[in-house]
Amino acid sequence: MATILNIETSTEVCSVALTCEGQVLEHHENYDGQTHATLLSAYVKDALDYVRTRELTLDAIAVSMGPGSYTGLRIGLSEAKGLAFGMEVPLIGVNTLQLLVVSTIFNNFFDEDDILYVPMIDARRMEVYTAAYNSALQAVIEPQAMIIDENSFSDILAEHKVVFMGNGSNKVREVIKHPNAVFVDGIKPVALEMMALAEKAFRESDFIDVAYSTPLYLKEFQATTPKKKVL
Repeated sequence: MATILNIETSTEVCSVALTCEGQVLEHHENYDGQTHATLLSAYVKDALDYVRTRELTLDAIAVSMGPGSYTGLRIGLSEAKGLAFGMEVPLIGVNTLQLLVVSTIFNNFFDEDDILYVPMIDARRMEVYTAAYNSALQAVIEPQAMIIDENSFSDILAEHKVVFMGNGSNKVREVIKHPNAVFVDGIKPVALEMMALAEKAFRESDFIDVAYSTPLYLKEFQATTPKKKVL
């Protein structure tokens, strides 16, 4: 049995979950935003205390790799790398867009065979981090940063029912209007939903480099310069 510590900090949610063979043993979530730096270490400590007091063996660390918040991803991956290195366990990277799709599939029922899933993470204004996947998590459209307009995804919408989810989909539902477009509310990337992807990666020994792995940013960070006050 693989006991995995899952860390998710790609959006405003800060969450940690300890899982083992399809069961959630311990988990913490905070939806207040900008809490990753203050809460993540405490959540991790609680999970590791659970492992120690129950004399379990931690087999791997899994971390959401993005795309998403630059700051959140750096905090999460830094914590995960430190744990994996210090505890000498493998590190698993989970694609955040795939995580949103898995959460949607597990929490909703769609009976169409050729349905496609389009996760969206807010990237400011009308830009989102997105991709398109089939039910087997095969990419129909590769992960990318995209500026949304009324023609976005028109090619796949013409032939498939397309399910949109994630915090980026909230701002585009009035732009993408098509009878094949379905919007699912309330899907957020959280650590306990990482379990299926993390366990699959562990079974397949699909690990990432503890020293050199980097988040999936999809676009370069652009810092803003504060405006000078006019005296």
